[in-house]
Amino acid sequence: MPQNIVLQGPAPWGFRLSGGIDFNQPLIITRITPGSKASAANLSPGDVIVAIDGLSTENMTHNDAQERIKAAAHQLCLRIERKETKLWSPQVSEDGKAHPFKINLEAEPQDINYFEHRHNIRPKPFILPGRSSDPAPTAVPQSDVYRMLHANQEEPSQPRQSGSFKVLQNLVSEEDGRPVGTRSVKAPVTKIPTGLPGAQKVPQCDKCGSGILGTVVKARDKYRHPECFVCSDCNLNLKQKGYFFVEGQLYCEAHARARMRPPEGYEAVTVYPKC
Repeated sequence: MPQNIVLQGPAPWGFRLSGGIDFNQPLIITRITPGSKASAANLSPGDVIVAIDGLSTENMTHNDAQERIKAAAHQLCLRIERKETKLWSPQVSEDGKAHPFKINLEAEPQDINYFEHRHNIRPKPFILPGRSSDPAPTAVPQSDVYRMLHANQEEPSQPRQSGSFKVLQNLVSEEDGRPVGTRSVKAPVTKIPTGLPGAQKVPQCDKCGSGILGTVVKARDKYRHPECFVCSDCNLNLKQKGYFFVEGQLYCEAHARARMRPPEGYEAVTVYPKC
């Protein structure tokens, strides 16, 4: 049913159009901007514009409609058609009369015997009247190629052997047991590489026992890592602090004094070697 909508100016109006005679479609509102004048006038997407300011849009192109809308400065009068939504619901009858406020949601009964078969039941074959349900199997014509292939499958056949395989088999089956023109080959043995002459030997750490690469600390005839050059009791690093050998072990001055107690009446005196 056509409706008249009046939008008070000025622009923007807040809706978008599509269609026109150049598109072979009517002028339809496709989008409404929320909070706009078109939204306040209750325009909706899908509304068909029949007239703009009293001028019919039947022969109006899309560009003509836009120019007509832009020309409206103070107000825009639109005549629209809106498709009404119709709801259908089954009627409920009471005392032979339809009740206007009740809906029947009960499913309509169906004739289940109408179907030829039901779920989980094998369907019946289609049989013409006067004919048997089990037709006699027809013989399939067999060609010469078909007979030849099936005859070859029935006969036992030996596996095919290449010419090279036959030659090797004949050579192996000779009396001496070794094919002519062949020789025995031993498996390769991986040799352990020995030290190169003139190569420098890596010193072993006296504390951890691993090789030392880089900085080496030498104390008498023993070699140590810088981090292994510590006191055997307190693990104090002895770098630039002095070290003492007691029974072949490295100690700091305090623990060396504790292990080397002099006889009663004598006092221990630390003697440093002369450089």
